[in-house]
Amino acid sequence: MLISVNGLNEVLAGNRYPGRGVLWCRTGDGDTLGAYFLTGRSEASRARVLHRTEGGELVVAPSASSEHDHLRHYVAARQSGDWLVYGNGEQVATVADRLDSGLIPALALDGLDYEPDPPIFTPRLTVVADGRRAWFGAARHSGGERTATNRLTLQVGDLAPGEGVLMTTYRSSEHEVATGDAFAEVRIAAADRGGLLDELWSCLPGHLRVAAAVFSPGGLAGADIVQADQP
Repeated sequence: MLISVNGLNEVLAGNRYPGRGVLWCRTGDGDTLGAYFLTGRSEASRARVLHRTEGGELVVAPSASSEHDHLRHYVAARQSGDWLVYGNGEQVATVADRLDSGLIPALALDGLDYEPDPPIFTPRLTVVADGRRAWFGAARHSGGERTATNRLTLQVGDLAPGEGVLMTTYRSSEHEVATGDAFAEVRIAAADRGGLLDELWSCLPGHLRVAAAVFSPGGLAGADIVQADQP
């Protein structure tokens, strides 16, 4: 049976508050790319920027000088040898260090836990990718009463142009926020890298946008970044 795959716009348009998200996809010109985005409902969540460091990392930091918050401020993307690592929290640095020590991606993603922020218990989402393959890791709270972490590892092989895989921290209706779906296969309309950043940004709820970036394995220092106007 043929399964219909929705476009990126359809998937995100049906999610009133996606939170943070990781995307691995191939644009129409055949370029394989990663992307990361942030949205925020609170003033503190929106008062953040995504910027490149001198060392070539992408860092989520406060837009004004303030005390570090380990749940809101973190390394979002790092190149670790041949591996590009990106995600929604401090686990990105942990996974990159594990890869540097010689672990394979599946083991580098093991043992992570969801964020200690009840009642939502935000999943920790991490992607490890080279130019052809990607491993998605999600550390999630149980849908029931169990406190033990559910850990999902998804390996994504060769993508055809226009194909992508997306994970978001949240799935939200107008009235409630819940843990996001395990993952979604999506169609990408963008013909090239610049079009992908435009497509992703336009799909996010305008009043919740914080930042988004598109990058390639081995090319993190040249990441394309878009920021929302700070309040």
